[in-house]
Amino acid sequence: MDLEVKGIAASLTNQPFSGRKKLLQQGQTPRSWAIQNPSLPVVPRLDLGSLIDSDEEEQDIIPENLPAPTSKYKLKYQQYETEMKEGYKQYSQRNAEKTKSKITQQSPRKKIDDKCVQGEESIVGGLTTLDRKALLQQGYADIPYNAQSCMKKSDAEMVAAERKKQTVAEQVMIDHLSRAVISDPEQNLPTERPESAPIFLDSKTAPLRFRKRTLHETKIRTHSTLTENMLSHKVQFDGRIISRNGHDACRELVGFFFAHDQSLTIYEYRQFGKNRTSVLPFIQKNIYSHQCGRRKGKQYQLGDFYIGANLTFLSSDHSSLPESIKENTLLILRITNIDQIALDSLKTDSVEPEDNLTSQEPNDRLILKAVQDALKEQLHKRGVRILTGLAKYLQQLDKEGTGLLDKADFKQTLQVFHLEVSENDFESAWQILNGNDSGKVDYGEFKRAIIGEMNEYRKSFVRKAFMKLDFNKTGSVPITNIRKCYCAKKHPQVISGHSTEEEIKLSFLETLKDACSKSDEVTYGEFEDYYEGLSIGIVHDEDFVNIVRTPWGI
Repeated sequence: MDLEVKGIAASLTNQPFSGRKKLLQQGQTPRSWAIQNPSLPVVPRLDLGSLIDSDEEEQDIIPENLPAPTSKYKLKYQQYETEMKEGYKQYSQRNAEKTKSKITQQSPRKKIDDKCVQGEESIVGGLTTLDRKALLQQGYADIPYNAQSCMKKSDAEMVAAERKKQTVAEQVMIDHLSRAVISDPEQNLPTERPESAPIFLDSKTAPLRFRKRTLHETKIRTHSTLTENMLSHKVQFDGRIISRNGHDACRELVGFFFAHDQSLTIYEYRQFGKNRTSVLPFIQKNIYSHQCGRRKGKQYQLGDFYIGANLTFLSSDHSSLPESIKENTLLILRITNIDQIALDSLKTDSVEPEDNLTSQEPNDRLILKAVQDALKEQLHKRGVRILTGLAKYLQQLDKEGTGLLDKADFKQTLQVFHLEVSENDFESAWQILNGNDSGKVDYGEFKRAIIGEMNEYRKSFVRKAFMKLDFNKTGSVPITNIRKCYCAKKHPQVISGHSTEEEIKLSFLETLKDACSKSDEVTYGEFEDYYEGLSIGIVHDEDFVNIVRTPWGI
């Protein structure tokens, strides 16, 4: 059946192709067939030699009579140029220091590559396979410092922090200055009535929803005589709870110390989603004292407030605390940030009496600092394995679950992990920690005292990373979530092609799983111990921030 389209028979259009098929069956080649049929177009041959780049094509044509740049854009360009020069200067200084260290000692990453290729699983140079894999995370420190992007992130974080502080400060003022309270009219009258007194359903005895509710009479005086001027003389600070419970450790706390009566209060800032927030009292406003250490029983003063200071409270004195916090006798809060301008201003206006304890505390710090420096030299490249293993071992020794261990347990722990501390240094540290002569010390406090901690700036990024992973705020994160969120695309070995992204991710997961008591989840304490050990070998804060920020995208 022949079909016609636009007046042309379909059979005619198929004739050349059918003829070509017949000729090919007769033995003719496609070239000879194309010569005999000149009506068909022949594709010209591509001459690759003619494809030469032209300099004239690459030159950009600059238009004439361009307007001169305004002062606004000149200023922006100068700021950008200054930022780039400063960032490159810092990056060059860090590279110079790393180059000096590599002259006398081979880089950890090169050692890792050599040992992994040879397949050696034994301890080489004091490092195990887990140590070498943990050191791979230090590769993120080699990423060039991007001043512009980091400045944008820090600016956004500063805006959010200032907004949070302002919200909490306003709520504190409202809570302590409000006098007009909605109540029923007879609230000013004695509320006690005889049990046998009859109850009438009138306007005064009717249920609250049927009563007319008004404000207190203005003649009534409140118990508090606070004014806004008195409350303005305060020091605002941020704090965190020292706890291995992830939910409690990630609480956002904001405190205030008032100079007029030496009282303090602490509020908790909660954020639900992007726009909904809540500010609730965590520690009620009152005058408090130290609950442990050399200052036990002493009232809190201005000198007790600085970044890194601990505030201790008895959990039994605060009935509104969460049950997870009440399980411990002491509530320990660490000051992570403080309004230094307000603190300096109040210190100049007030003169605090000095006591004998102020001279003893610096000596205690020097003793503990000497022990920490000696142990950090031993933990320089094996900090992740030792610190994570140390936490698990101490937890196993605490069979009663009280968190307290005696001197013999701590000596045994140091011997098991081959941590050498002289007898004099150990006894001096024990005398400082065992101030109440109970014979037992909290093993978390012991570990922080003799090994030390990363500073609060570094720890804030570790908390941000964990809070991003623990979006349900349960205090633990499944390994599957960590596998999904960890990104190794920007690792230098992945970029150079020496390792794949999956190999870097597996090395991280293997070392992290070794720190966990459960194989399928990671708690906040275990996550913090991992980066605590990693922080020991990192000198510069910005290098450590890169190590945390890059794979987690914070």
